[in-house]
Amino acid sequence: MNHSLTLRALARLLSYPDAAFVQQLPLLREVVQGADLGPETCRAVTALVDRLQRSDWLETEALYVDSFDRGRRTSLHLFEHVHGDSRDRGPAMLDLQKMYADAGLYLADGELPDFLPVVLEYASTQPAELAQGFLGEMAHILNALHTALTERRNPYAAVVAAVLEIAGEPIETVALAEEAPLDEAWAEPEVFGGCNSKGQQSPAQPQPIQIVRAPKPAQQLPVGVAQ
Repeated sequence: MNHSLTLRALARLLSYPDAAFVQQLPLLREVVQGADLGPETCRAVTALVDRLQRSDWLETEALYVDSFDRGRRTSLHLFEHVHGDSRDRGPAMLDLQKMYADAGLYLADGELPDFLPVVLEYASTQPAELAQGFLGEMAHILNALHTALTERRNPYAAVVAAVLEIAGEPIETVALAEEAPLDEAWAEPEVFGGCNSKGQQSPAQPQPIQIVRAPKPAQQLPVGVAQ
């Protein structure tokens, strides 16, 4: 089976499980079974599909949310693993979006270009060699994601392993940085009580400011002076 259909199936497996998703699982299983993947990878991805087929929609949704929406280590937004919330993420996102646009592909409203299912959809439109090279450039991020999922014994690790296999990259264990507890990572700073989020300054420390030169206003005549 060609790489394009396989990548689209993997992208769908990593997408949010809406109502249509459950109906598509038998077809996704068929694609995975016919994909050019190693026996172990194929068995692991098939096992995930079978588990999702046995579950009701609420269980499937809960597994997805628990897998990808509870911390940055397992985020499907790839640039979070590299840039976090830093300013470097913006230019990287724009470069990726331009790559999609150059290929005639445009994102749906609200979709971000570094979302792994979007990345896989784009790769599915490219010739096999180009798709492999494109995904290979992200191997270090994919391995970090795979490591985090494997540590949690999460079945979605099999899908990321399949992506690495298509990219022609080995699966490697990555040393992961410590992650703040979920409540702390997403806590809002206290109003007028200082900034408590990681990387921000406390009230007792000097606060950096950014000075921007404002455009010079047009010269005003003194009040009462005729123009």
